[in-house]
Amino acid sequence: MTRPLRFLEIDDVLNLGRRLLGDPVPVRDMGLLNSAVLRPQTTFGGEYAYRNIYEMAGALLQSIVGNHALIDGNKRLGWLSTAVFLEINGVSVSHLTNDQVYDFVLWVAATSPSHGAITERLTSLLTPT
Repeated sequence: MTRPLRFLEIDDVLNLGRRLLGDPVPVRDMGLLNSAVLRPQTTFGGEYAYRNIYEMAGALLQSIVGNHALIDGNKRLGWLSTAVFLEINGVSVSHLTNDQVYDFVLWVAATSPSHGAITERLTSLLTPT
């Protein structure tokens, strides 16, 4: 039996933002932030649009980093939210080095890769070879 997925809510992400970026969180557009947070939960025909935890995490990271909903801190909050989402669903990110995380998130922000490319790279970082 698989355990149900746990998704972050907007309040969870705002709480992470307060811890990371200070209070108040420098939100430019709450609608964009909320959209980013909800993206991993997207369904179509009663099924999740993203087939696995890595696709969902990739969607979350891509949306928070790419939507620019914050005045500052999009990359940092994007990674922290993604890491927490993975951890609460049983996928550890603790083995990643700071350099690996930095390079990955900067790549997402600087090159605007496809969701598939983000998912592929995230999966390779998180699964043993």
